[in-house]
Amino acid sequence: MTSTADPTQELAVFLRTRRERLDPDDFGLPARRRSRRTPGLRREEVAELAGVSIDYIVRLEQARGLRPSANVVEALATALRLAPDERAYLFDLAQQRPRNTDKPATTAPEPLARLVTDLSPLPAMLMNHRYDILAWNPEMASLLVDFGTLPPSRRNQMWLCLMHPEVREFYADRELVVREAIAHLRAAWAAHPEDRVLAGFITEFTTQDELFARLWAERDIVLNGRGRKVLRRPEVGTLTVDFEVLMPLQDQDQRLVIYRAADEESQSALDRLCAR
Repeated sequence: MTSTADPTQELAVFLRTRRERLDPDDFGLPARRRSRRTPGLRREEVAELAGVSIDYIVRLEQARGLRPSANVVEALATALRLAPDERAYLFDLAQQRPRNTDKPATTAPEPLARLVTDLSPLPAMLMNHRYDILAWNPEMASLLVDFGTLPPSRRNQMWLCLMHPEVREFYADRELVVREAIAHLRAAWAAHPEDRVLAGFITEFTTQDELFARLWAERDIVLNGRGRKVLRRPEVGTLTVDFEVLMPLQDQDQRLVIYRAADEESQSALDRLCAR
């Protein structure tokens, strides 16, 4: 597993895995060049597509200290046919996107905290880029867990999903929930390589949770800000919620998460939870 503290090593692995997943047939390579024992494109083929030397690709994939320019990153992203989220991740790993130098928020800005409260009766919470829960309303606490009873260091949605003995059992498709969360967490890590708390979380999760370690190693970078979750609560049974993740324009490292019951039965179950 790549060290979570070394973007250069991650850049090398990311480029190699994206090269190896490509199908040579999609590039119209001559048949004589397609006889190969390893999957994907060869390094020399990626070099040709990106307009760089083979030695340059070799040095990048061996993490030998290169920092590609924005133009080279763009050429590599095009050659490897990266999706938009993967392209952004590559730019972050190469440190070629403007960085937010502000320290990660540990408290909710007052207007956003008030908005979370005003969203009742819809369950809502505000998180920073590393999934720390900064504000929540009573409905979200009723649906998941009373965040106020937790130590501040454990008010983290990823930790709750992985480590909390009750919350980790709430999700009917826990692997999908963890997979989608990891995609966001990996993008956040690439954008904030200086965040030691985030790096510490990732180290903790990879060493203590087998599912997280397996999915982190797959390097999925598909971000999902809208979807549906099925929750199992022993008190009221199964309920389904639709979720929306919004990014405040003035606080773009924060995430406003809003849940809505997907059907009348789920709304009834949510109402019973809140009444408790």
